[in-house]
Amino acid sequence: MNAFRKIKRSPSGGIFLTSGLGGMSGAQPKAGNIAGCITVCAEVNPKITYIRHSQGWIDEVIEDIEELVKRVALAKANKEIVSIAYLGNVVDVWGKFDEQNIHIDLGSDQTSLHNPWAGGHYPADISFEDANEMMANNPDLFKEKV
Repeated sequence: MNAFRKIKRSPSGGIFLTSGLGGMSGAQPKAGNIAGCITVCAEVNPKITYIRHSQGWIDEVIEDIEELVKRVALAKANKEIVSIAYLGNVVDVWGKFDEQNIHIDLGSDQTSLHNPWAGGHYPADISFEDANEMMANNPDLFKEKV
């Protein structure tokens, strides 16, 4: 008898939280749909968020975190397969979901981790525009905030 037994657990019906819709387009939201998840992909850049939505990589865009919480709860109750882009920082989503006791089954990141000081990561609690200005004009502060 094999000491290791396979445990089959499907991500279907679970919540997949990720971030980044940039260079790798919407690969993670599309994979979430294929796997049968409720996928929430946070993205700070409005332009790329709406481009990926228009290209069909994500099903919906939500800009308000309270609305996101309601939409995820509805999707969970209805056993939907849906990908939702949240226009905002993934740090805020992790915190809000924890506060609301929303269980995240799988977490990931598709941001440019290899380039954190040049837009690979954005500080929480700073707008996309202000962060870009800080990155250009005060890179030391930007690094500290990231």
